[in-house]
Amino acid sequence: MPVNVALGHSGLKVSNLCLGCMNFGESTSEEDSLTILKTAYESGVTFWDTADVYGAGRSEEILGKTFAQFGFREQVVLATKVNGAMGPGANDRGLSRRHLRLSVEASLRRLQTDWIDLYQLHRYDPTVPLDETIETLDTLIKEGKIRYWGTSTFASWQMSEAQWRADAHHRIAPVCEQAPYNILDRRIENDRAGFLKQAGWGLIVWSPLAGGQLTGKYGSVSPSTLPEGSRIARNAMWRQRTNRNASEVAAAFVALATEHGFDPAVAAVAWTLSNPLVTAPILGPRTLEQLTSLLPAVSLALPPSFLDAVDTLVPPGTAVADFLNNAGWQIGHLPGLDSDREGTA
Repeated sequence: MPVNVALGHSGLKVSNLCLGCMNFGESTSEEDSLTILKTAYESGVTFWDTADVYGAGRSEEILGKTFAQFGFREQVVLATKVNGAMGPGANDRGLSRRHLRLSVEASLRRLQTDWIDLYQLHRYDPTVPLDETIETLDTLIKEGKIRYWGTSTFASWQMSEAQWRADAHHRIAPVCEQAPYNILDRRIENDRAGFLKQAGWGLIVWSPLAGGQLTGKYGSVSPSTLPEGSRIARNAMWRQRTNRNASEVAAAFVALATEHGFDPAVAAVAWTLSNPLVTAPILGPRTLEQLTSLLPAVSLALPPSFLDAVDTLVPPGTAVADFLNNAGWQIGHLPGLDSDREGTA
């Protein structure tokens, strides 16, 4: 059963598993999504994360229907994100005062709620002065439309800039970062981890299963063998997050977990929780079975020998797959499946 923990140094308590709602309204039907959401709540997963761009607003709409139907809005910590394009116009995206104002009102309508617990900047926006963004978020908090704010997939200098600009102007500072972190991409353990620890921010982890690679379902990765309907098969951006080396390491991890008697997917999620910086990994289920199968991760204590073996596969702070390929900034470069010259990974 998940437990409630503090989100960084804030007073907000969240479950240490987070339900990711990206699939809802797209690869997961509304009916199935409602069942997953209700089951998550009953299982103690009361921290839910979505974004306005997920399904062009459909994910938020389904969450709103969940609250209307089941009536447990006050028991759920609701997080959504803003930045992505929600229309064809030049002002229909980004982190300007105009777009933030319009977007938060639209999200509130879709979510059928009066407030958003955590409002996250989906990516850094170099086209807008950060002071404009922070001032608007500060006002939204004072108006009661959002309670806290955070960042997503920011570089360490971008997080640092957000912190010191908020402090310098006596505005409410961010409380957390949402970032990719998994066994195939451990680069957050470098300077970003140092900032998070020093600043006291919470860390919400996206893609703890490396897009499904750590479950073992992909096998030897190649364009012709990707499971039909999988995220990597459907999306070129996700295919760029795997390659031959990543495929081999993922297979070795699956074998390692199996040897220890662990379900590989459960072990991969538990591995993120073994890092004290992590507040909650995001589970992004497409089916109810995927959700329920991962819940035991909160109670799985991985032995030191297992953790050491993982460090041998992918040393701390390194990566074999690139989960920063759409961050807008880079730490080095890793080959992806779409750019592999031999076409096999």
